[in-house]
Amino acid sequence: MRTEIAHWLARRTYRASSYTASCLLEAKRRDGCTISVVLPALDEEATVGAIVEAIRCAFVERIPLVDELVVVDSGSTDRTASVAAAAGARVVHVDDVLPAHGHVPGKGEALWKSLFVTHGDLVVFLDSDVHAFDPHFVVGLLGPLVTDPSVGYVKGLYDRPLATTEGLVPTGGGRVTELTARPLLGALWPHLSGFVQPLSGEYAGRRLLLEQVPFVSHYGVELGLLIDLAELAGIDALAQVDLGTRRHGHQSDAALGRMAGQILQTALARCHSLLVPGDELVQFVRDGADVEAVAWDVGVIQRPPMCTVPEYRALRGSRTPGGPR
Repeated sequence: MRTEIAHWLARRTYRASSYTASCLLEAKRRDGCTISVVLPALDEEATVGAIVEAIRCAFVERIPLVDELVVVDSGSTDRTASVAAAAGARVVHVDDVLPAHGHVPGKGEALWKSLFVTHGDLVVFLDSDVHAFDPHFVVGLLGPLVTDPSVGYVKGLYDRPLATTEGLVPTGGGRVTELTARPLLGALWPHLSGFVQPLSGEYAGRRLLLEQVPFVSHYGVELGLLIDLAELAGIDALAQVDLGTRRHGHQSDAALGRMAGQILQTALARCHSLLVPGDELVQFVRDGADVEAVAWDVGVIQRPPMCTVPEYRALRGSRTPGGPR
């Protein structure tokens, strides 16, 4: 292992169990910062309500650590929006935000637009498909940010059990991470290879940084943020925290292949001297005696840094990046 990676791991890897909500609340009040929690959601009625309720009960009502709890609905066709609202979240429909900028499908769009509809100095992003959600995830992600002003962005790390026909494999999840993201980082951005879960959907950051980087559509958003924030703020401003175990559903190999294609497109777009000739992924399915080719568009679209959007600048007082809060 490279010496600088070992040093970063020792300095910037934390444990959620090291923090308590009451201690973070005291520090938050002392510093006068505000906290937003955002859940992007698309057809997650089975899980989003329990997550919202857990956060509301623990950190809005019992210990007022969280100032706003927002679900950004990406056009769900089920009861995601009503379930989230009933559980106590403010629900925002993605197409209602910055409509003059059009619609881009995917998770990255919901995260990008969430910056426009929230006000917190610190923003926590959580996936809405997690089963048996532990509200201490919020505390863990906020811990390094609230207690150390030199930390600007925190990624969650965790074990990801994989359900198989033989039972539950404790750490079998994260196939796209192991087969795509980790080799890419090791080869092209080795200074980021210390992140255990570079594609994790649980992370938190300072608005001052998040508003200065682009947000990539679809499944490329996490890798794009990691690379761009490291370039913007430096690797020592980035950290990771051990959240324990995360349980969620798993997708088919074909779906994971399309996800990997979007992550690859995101990475290649950041290799500025490399010409990418195409963004089509061809997969094959059997149709009776024949094998049929199916083409998928795995290209990604990049939204600009939110601080460059005129409506946002007007809303936030036309501040320049890095200007006073």
